Amino acid sequence: MTERAVGATFAVIAGGGTAGHALPGVAVGQALVAAGHDPTSILFVGSERGVERTMVPAAGFTIITLPGRGIARRLTLDNVGAVVGLIRATVKAIGLLRRCRPRVVLSLGGYASAPCVVAAAILRIPVVVTEQNATAGSAARLAGRVAKVCAVPFAGVDLPRAVVTGNPVRAEVAALADPTRRATVRAETRAALGMTDDRPLLLVMTGSLGAQRVNLAVVDLVKQWQERPVTVFHVTGDRDFDLVAERLSGFAAPSGGLVLHTVAYESHVERLLAAADVAVCRGGGTTVAELAVAGLPAVLIPMPGAPRDHQRANAEPLVTAGGAVLVNDEACTAASLAAALEPIVTDAARRSSMVTALRAIARPDAAAAVADLVEEYARVA
Repeated sequence: MTERAVGATFAVIAGGGTAGHALPGVAVGQALVAAGHDPTSILFVGSERGVERTMVPAAGFTIITLPGRGIARRLTLDNVGAVVGLIRATVKAIGLLRRCRPRVVLSLGGYASAPCVVAAAILRIPVVVTEQNATAGSAARLAGRVAKVCAVPFAGVDLPRAVVTGNPVRAEVAALADPTRRATVRAETRAALGMTDDRPLLLVMTGSLGAQRVNLAVVDLVKQWQERPVTVFHVTGDRDFDLVAERLSGFAAPSGGLVLHTVAYESHVERLLAAADVAVCRGGGTTVAELAVAGLPAVLIPMPGAPRDHQRANAEPLVTAGGAVLVNDEACTAASLAAALEPIVTDAARRSSMVTALRAIARPDAAAAVADLVEEYARVA
């Protein structure tokens, strides 16, 4: 961290660990800059192990990382070290907030948010919470006890002083709510992929780490669909990339048939969201928000064992609106994916109605709404 003048920091944005936590923070940071705040007045605090270490600097913001790791939800010896790490991180957070004296702390959830929330409460710095999921996580519930306000994606999220803002998405994704902009990005991305506009594009995204059951089901689907004139862009996540590559070793579709692009990570998801006709995804809060804003029909496969089954709760508004189809993880096979995808891929009218349904529930201005709350509750300098 470079030295900051006393009072130079307007907001500390704390949390992360996964892209689902970090990306909304970047989106709010972008919205604060658009509202007139200098990027150097916005400081991110994340985890030494989180994706925010690279994601935040790439977006043009400064980040400081805290030591330690999350506490498991069961009794383990590792939790002893985790508690020690949490105490160390909290002490460091108190020192950090004393030095930079922010006017407000925005909690994103995730491990690194808790030490900053505790430090903010001790130093009487206002806290604003933004929760990404339809059921609040443990870090958000902790922060909610001291928060001035909690920004939530849907009505009914179990946090005090809740205001429905939607889940913040980055400016690049929010721009896709404009049909003209989406059409431009779609044409550019498809041209870069060597695709004609009439060829269906299936986008598969399984999170920053991956989802093995989903990834392997997609591998089997690709083999079954190899003769079909469809393009599949498969973002496997870092953990599963080698396994997927091994299962696809020697695969070669016939000329005119399926075209496959396989990557571990994609930094410009907005391009794929615009270019695709249908997606296969988990049910993370950021994922479903981006799908709705981009108007991209989807097959959603909630992660089993997600705390409080929040991914299923996230998926339900899209499914209820008619913009997505749900497949249970234990039932996720090439056959079940094909059954869910077939009527979407082959029926343009069905896709159009799903796009309309998604746009009706999308909140492309969520980042600006959260930024407004941050400004409203920031203490006077």
